[in-house]
Amino acid sequence: MKKLVMAILIMAGITASAQDYSKKGNRGDMKDFTPEQIATIQTKKMTLALDLNDSQQAKIKQILTEDAKTRKAKMTERKASKEEGKKVVTADEKYAMANERLDHEIARKKEMKSILNDDQFEKWEKMSNRKKMRGHNKERDGKNGKRTSRD
Repeated sequence: MKKLVMAILIMAGITASAQDYSKKGNRGDMKDFTPEQIATIQTKKMTLALDLNDSQQAKIKQILTEDAKTRKAKMTERKASKEEGKKVVTADEKYAMANERLDHEIARKKEMKSILNDDQFEKWEKMSNRKKMRGHNKERDGKNGKRTSRD
């Protein structure tokens, strides 16, 4: 009986350590793409979801290309600061980053509202809000990950 229990524990340990935890969603797949490739893929996904026409696709692709280039530049900047040993971000830097991000979101929302029709814009808002809320589900859950009674 002891041998059976030990065998089960060893198999469980091997199975748990064989899982690949290195991938973090779909972002790992796109990290090697150029900004233009990322923008093309994102535009096609939006076209499928929102049924965009050709002029809308062109405008949105241009916006997404600019965003992808900006993200790549910021990512390389963060890597460089991480390599030189800068770890602590001051409160003023956090404020400036949050302010810049929110200004960018406001500008993006205005641009999308001018490009999309009302139904498409409503769908786009739901899509973007759903993406933002992915990480916030733990705030709703209890400390041990179980749902609370209010759900």
